[in-house]
Amino acid sequence: MAARNFDVIVIGGGPGGYVAAIRAAQLGFKTAVVEREHLGGICLNWGCIPTKALLRTAEVYHLMQHARDFGLSADKIGYDVEAIVKRSRDVSKRLTNGIGGLMKKHKITVIEGEATLEKGAEAPAVVVGKDKYTAKHVILATGARARTIPQAGLEPDGDKVWTYREAMVPKTMPKSVLVIGSGAIGIEFASFYNTMGADVTVVEMMDRVLPVEDEEISALAARSFKKQGMKLITSAQVEKLEKSARSVKVHIKDAKGKTQTVEVEKVILAVGIVGNVENLGLEALGVKIDRGHVVNDGFGRTNVKGLYAIGDVAGPPWLAHKASHEGVVCVEKISGQDVHAFETGNIPGCTYCHPQIASVGLTEAKAKEAGHEVKVGRFPFVGNGKAIALGDDQGLVKTVFDAKTGEFLGAHMVGAEVTELIQGYAIARQLETTEAELMHTVFPHPTLSEMMHESVLDAYGRVLHI
Repeated sequence: MAARNFDVIVIGGGPGGYVAAIRAAQLGFKTAVVEREHLGGICLNWGCIPTKALLRTAEVYHLMQHARDFGLSADKIGYDVEAIVKRSRDVSKRLTNGIGGLMKKHKITVIEGEATLEKGAEAPAVVVGKDKYTAKHVILATGARARTIPQAGLEPDGDKVWTYREAMVPKTMPKSVLVIGSGAIGIEFASFYNTMGADVTVVEMMDRVLPVEDEEISALAARSFKKQGMKLITSAQVEKLEKSARSVKVHIKDAKGKTQTVEVEKVILAVGIVGNVENLGLEALGVKIDRGHVVNDGFGRTNVKGLYAIGDVAGPPWLAHKASHEGVVCVEKISGQDVHAFETGNIPGCTYCHPQIASVGLTEAKAKEAGHEVKVGRFPFVGNGKAIALGDDQGLVKTVFDAKTGEFLGAHMVGAEVTELIQGYAIARQLETTEAELMHTVFPHPTLSEMMHESVLDAYGRVLHI
């Protein structure tokens, strides 16, 4: 029985779950992880990592097509879909195996199977198959899955209608694709398939693509997507799908009630995600659930003693790095450390399309809604020497400050490598930096990061290179 009693049991081995388990083990807790499929969760197996491998392939293919711009020649450029998918899966497998190694290193017990919860003495008991496990603390990190819209016939069939899973492992490259939803997942797949030569259409219910991003950044991205050949249909929703042997007819209604039909080979659903809260026994335990997500208190604690929830199952933002940090906060609170409640305002968001999108903090509109009088700085990629040398000089860095206090409220970027640049601004937000510290920071030359400096200077009328 000793092997079935733990201090901490984590249900789910994704970026939230395995990180929480590692931190628990570091703090001296006897720890177990229950995983029903693969360690690493959706992120490492079917999300963040394999999609970035696909997008890297698309980036290299794009550069090869523009070899002449760099004084190079590349003839008979082509690709092998099977090899592209294999590389993506190999990258994923390499990292998944690494998670297994980390579990062994930290002496964390890995229990394979699907978990359910029952009422327990100190915390809910965890049942996996015929075995029951107990712990003082049980952490839910069960993640989320793609949302579907059955009433419009928007359900994946693995053939004509795909979720991210099917879109990640195409057997052949479709000639035409319609993506429903223009958040990060939708736009990344739209960017990949468009770059690889498919005729891509994106349908978005809101009035602009990438609707959670700053409006100015969204508009610049949309302009670039259209220039690349994407068709963007906004303020519209899919009414129904008609499938035939070779194609799908997609009926789309706009805000004025006008309907158009687009015929494509494949449809990719990217209309959001919903937490994995079913078949766990949460209802019987009386766990509070709101709109498909388990409610917690900022430290991971649910309304049931000894039960915690982190990551995607605990609500937005649905990001791997949010889940990991939330897991660390949860475990450190359990250990009695003096930690701050988890907040989402300083979490950077990244979209790895072409051009890349990245942001942290408040948009200009949200800052004004919150009552701030704002100062806004902008610096275009075309004014940066490194961007010009890269042959990628289209983009913008935008910063938002409180006009009265100089508080750094947010940053929003579109362009080359901004998903790497954003961390500088994330640190600035975490340190509660003002414009003074940022203006007096020395940025290396020649780098793309210089634009981060110039954007701050621009907000205060001191920009140097435009």
